[in-house]
Amino acid sequence: MNSKRWIALIVAVVLLVFSLGFRMATSVVTADFEEMFDLQDNKFQQSVIEEGSGTNQIAVLNLDGVIQDSGENSLLDSGGYNHKRFLELLDEAGQDRTVNGIVLRVNTPGGGVVESAEIHDKVVEIQEEYEKPVYVSMGNTAASGGYYVAAPADKIVAHEATLTGSIGVIMESFNFAEFADEHGIDFNTIKSGEYKDIMSSSREMTDDERDILQAMIDDMYGDFVDVIVDGRGMPEDEVRNLSDGRVYTGSQANDNGLVDELGSMDDTIAMMKEDYDLGDARVIEYQKGFGVNQWLGGAVQNMFDSESDVNGIKDMLRESNAPRAMYLYTK
Repeated sequence: MNSKRWIALIVAVVLLVFSLGFRMATSVVTADFEEMFDLQDNKFQQSVIEEGSGTNQIAVLNLDGVIQDSGENSLLDSGGYNHKRFLELLDEAGQDRTVNGIVLRVNTPGGGVVESAEIHDKVVEIQEEYEKPVYVSMGNTAASGGYYVAAPADKIVAHEATLTGSIGVIMESFNFAEFADEHGIDFNTIKSGEYKDIMSSSREMTDDERDILQAMIDDMYGDFVDVIVDGRGMPEDEVRNLSDGRVYTGSQANDNGLVDELGSMDDTIAMMKEDYDLGDARVIEYQKGFGVNQWLGGAVQNMFDSESDVNGIKDMLRESNAPRAMYLYTK
């Protein structure tokens, strides 16, 4: 075989290898990632906690972390609270005809006013539209927004050492005007209206601004009180006496009527079984699926020395947002 034929053969082999490699890469890019991460078909996962009848089920949903909508596409989603997915979990449990009751395991210091209200409304929707009981089992902390979402439950069960209550609204911001003056830092603010820079960190708040914000907080606080009055069937004056922002232990909350029983998660499930004749029910736990963002979050997290590094970045990004009202227990 002469040199020209050898060259032609080598070129043909190179072209064949290149063609096969290109097809393989295209196939991976267009199809394999969805299958690897199972993004579309299995949005949620179920695990069996207690065996029983598959036609009668109690679904357990875990509400962990600060109730805050940080967006569903964050590259730093390392598996923390995801507001959109939790609402979808509630929808799934409500619509599942094999689920006869729902237990919310609440372990949160609260969070955003709007997000807390959205969960509360979803619980009420499940009770009224699907006629399913919703019980709440409180973990270490179920305070402020955590109590807001628990208030409409058919039964609230707390551990005697649970921290709950903290009923109220808070809005905070930093003020470093004096520091800026001491260090010769000037701020140039151009605004369209007198109150456009309300709660600015670069100057003292005026009395008018404080009155405006206090009126907003009082309105949101009134909504919180109404939620407890409606959910717990308590007189408004009694709720307001309990709602000065303080936290209560589970035992104290049981004494003052904010919770119904003391007990564990297992106790809460047992109560639902007994109350609704679900002794043979299978107990399942609804969990969010594993998505690409969560995988990327884990990959990014491994680039740092510890989990606190990633959480610190997320906290800094969160704190850079404008101040907002929160149903949040802060220490």
